[in-house]
Amino acid sequence: MPEGRRSGGPNPRRSERIWLIGASEGIGEALARAYADRGDSLILSARTEARLHVLAETLPGSHDVLPLDIGDDQSIAQAQLAMRSIGPVDRVINMAALYDPGQVEELDLQRASDIVRVNLVGTLMVARAAVSVLRPAGQLALCGSVAGYFGLPQGQIYSATKAAVINLAESLRIELSGRFDVRLLSPGFVDTRLTQKNAFAMPGLMTPEGAAQAIVRGLDRRPFEVHFPRRLTLPLKLLRLLPYALAFPLTRRLLR
Repeated sequence: MPEGRRSGGPNPRRSERIWLIGASEGIGEALARAYADRGDSLILSARTEARLHVLAETLPGSHDVLPLDIGDDQSIAQAQLAMRSIGPVDRVINMAALYDPGQVEELDLQRASDIVRVNLVGTLMVARAAVSVLRPAGQLALCGSVAGYFGLPQGQIYSATKAAVINLAESLRIELSGRFDVRLLSPGFVDTRLTQKNAFAMPGLMTPEGAAQAIVRGLDRRPFEVHFPRRLTLPLKLLRLLPYALAFPLTRRLLR
């Protein structure tokens, strides 16, 4: 475990060792910058190794680069083996995901399979690997989405996988209780390469930097779920509680 401490107060926080997956762009990149700025040491993972090296060179401090495709079993096994030589970490945060909206009759079935493989199966494989690399009582954060609260049109496969990730995180929270601190991240709309594919107005749209700050604050606190922005997430949580006769018309209005 890292021994460094930041100065500047009566109770300086201990710097942490964090394995950040999906770090090459979007929220993941912004998270890397936020954690590095507060003195933490990162293991940066994503499919694109070159981007990770560029990112690592621009961050304060010293950080490791570990290429990883969570949609590939062999890649996960190799990364898990490499992590054992790096040593135990304080947090594992998985932000990697695929998204490709469209009408159901226009879906590319191979692409749909890839989304399921990365978003759901890959997240499960990350959780399985995290158990072997986290320190006792370390934190595992899995990224769901507000799209997992309720089925959204033109995001069928993505919404379904994120609903499954929510369920998975809930299961692991109970299963790993007393061993690890399992958390669920539920971002709303964040301005990234993925959401730029959307053809509708996105309420409560945030910057990746704003999302990263919400995640950093949330993971330092006690609640199981970190969801934001609340002006979007709270109405969507209410939507889940409504009868379908009311929920479906409200969803249509939201995305019109």
